[in-house]
Amino acid sequence: MRQVVLDTETTGLDFTAGHRIVEIGGVEIVNRQLTGRHIHLYLNPDRDSDPEALNVHGLTTEFLSDKPRFPEIVEQFLAFVDGAEIIIHNAPFDTGFLDAELARVNLSSLTHYCGKITDSLLAARELHPGRRNSLDALCERYGISNAHRVLHGALLDSELLADVWLAMTRGQDDMFFHAEARPVATPQSEAIAASPQKVLALPVLAASKEEQSAHEDYLHAMEDANERPVLWRRYSSS
Repeated sequence: MRQVVLDTETTGLDFTAGHRIVEIGGVEIVNRQLTGRHIHLYLNPDRDSDPEALNVHGLTTEFLSDKPRFPEIVEQFLAFVDGAEIIIHNAPFDTGFLDAELARVNLSSLTHYCGKITDSLLAARELHPGRRNSLDALCERYGISNAHRVLHGALLDSELLADVWLAMTRGQDDMFFHAEARPVATPQSEAIAASPQKVLALPVLAASKEEQSAHEDYLHAMEDANERPVLWRRYSSS
């Protein structure tokens, strides 16, 4: 499963008023592992940023003046997101701007090129109803350091969101063996079963107090992150 966690910075809040993208950042996840591949592009929007937007991202007109325009990087961008599930925090905002840029070069909307688009903000609201679910709030909730996030940056924010997404969607199913699973019989295993004297007794290594304490800390962290008791306690007490 290939996913791309994506973020943009813009000159303002409304693409219908002519505001443009000034930065695109994204990181790749394959089978729930960050691969190290990323995309990071600054764009010349051919206009100034609103003062409020400039205070958020700090990308001045002078800095962006020698950067490529969207038509120059569109093939690189589409190649990176091709076929992937795109994960964006507050997806309608970013996709609105991206679709507007794609329309300017007579291309289809983003959904035409990727597998699907997932809004991590909606997912967070379902998991944590009634709570703050901004990227900063989620970083705090899941213990992800964002101390270096002084200004918003598309690549930095996509990296933080990728860590948040992996923590937020971490399941517990892999912690348990399925009760219905049965070992596959082989001639070797049948021979051992027929000859008990050949079966070696395996030593039982008890966990140390330090290991037990570390295990408890891990369970508490999972409970804090998921806001509900972990299933491990139910299994270990039965």
